[in-house]
Amino acid sequence: MVPVLEPLWRRVPTFLIARRNLTRARTRTALAILAIVIGVVAIASLGMFGVAFKQAQLDTIGEIGSDLQVYATGQKDPTYITDSDVQTIERLAGDSSVVPLKQQQRRTTGDGSTGVTTYGVTDPEALYDVSRGSIPGNWRNGALVGATFADQNDVEPGNKLELQRTTTRDGEQVQVTDTYRVQAILADAGQAAPARPNDAVVLPVEQFDSEGYTQAIVRTDGAEQANATAMAIREEFNTRNDVIMVYERSQVSDQIDQAYAQINLFLLGIGAISLVVAGISIANVMLMSVIERKQEIGVLRAVGYHRMDVLRIMLAEAALLGLTGALIGTALSFGIGAIINAALLGDPLAFTGEALRYAVIGFAFGLGVSVIGGLYPAWKAARSEPVEALRG
Repeated sequence: MVPVLEPLWRRVPTFLIARRNLTRARTRTALAILAIVIGVVAIASLGMFGVAFKQAQLDTIGEIGSDLQVYATGQKDPTYITDSDVQTIERLAGDSSVVPLKQQQRRTTGDGSTGVTTYGVTDPEALYDVSRGSIPGNWRNGALVGATFADQNDVEPGNKLELQRTTTRDGEQVQVTDTYRVQAILADAGQAAPARPNDAVVLPVEQFDSEGYTQAIVRTDGAEQANATAMAIREEFNTRNDVIMVYERSQVSDQIDQAYAQINLFLLGIGAISLVVAGISIANVMLMSVIERKQEIGVLRAVGYHRMDVLRIMLAEAALLGLTGALIGTALSFGIGAIINAALLGDPLAFTGEALRYAVIGFAFGLGVSVIGGLYPAWKAARSEPVEALRG
């Protein structure tokens, strides 16, 4: 044991006796501690893995947030969001910003012509962040390009961009090529972002000849406000028929949180099994210790030790085993957690409060299981009669 702790041991004679008893059977003590270490590492590192995995997935899909997406259903006449509808939604949304947008498929020009989604947005700054370039204050004829599209087509701010679209002229469908000046490259957004810009092109709504809007995005400040606004929109529009559909993105966030909570619960269950095995191992070690030290316990009882004294000594041994194993296991868990964070998040020190909570849970379970595992052996030792124990 560490010499620095000697004054502490001498102040607590019960733990001093327990420490001496454990050091006399080093191999057995080491195996018991190893069982606790494995259990603590299992429950803490699996919990940390679940937290890191969840964060990595959320980073991939992006911040879901509490936006609302409002669409017209097939029962609406006309079958799109009108300017009047947008004004009504803005009134119901209160302080929340409402961004109506149009959507259309177009194609790039040249040998490597590919399809691209284009969005017509009235206020792009309310939806997107810019990584390069800037959005003009009077935006009427430029183009904003998503990060993925820009990388694939080698586009930079200031470049010209040609897009083909299909329109109707004199009753016939014709192909029209429009040329735009790229004003900015939009920042990368997660897969769950509304009107995701990564592989798309954002244009002024004046560049679309279709009537009305495909959808309107309402940017609220939280799930509670989003739910209240969604209910108000449904009550206003869907009095007779469901002419408006409101998609609440916060519900997806709640579903994802529930799914990952279930995954973490499953992982903790696996770790708990390891701790149960460790507890059985502690109980076995302590019970064998009671049998082997039966005469020693009889001597203690004969020289005046009460049953509670023997009980405290045996429980102190179990607690020391658990404390040592829990400390080592927690330290190893942080090492494993750092490796997991580096692999999934790119930062070995990206421990969140939730991850630290699993480390605390692992430590507490390791110590608690050890004490519980030592209860029966301690009780059995305390009930030993001095005369019978001395007989062996």
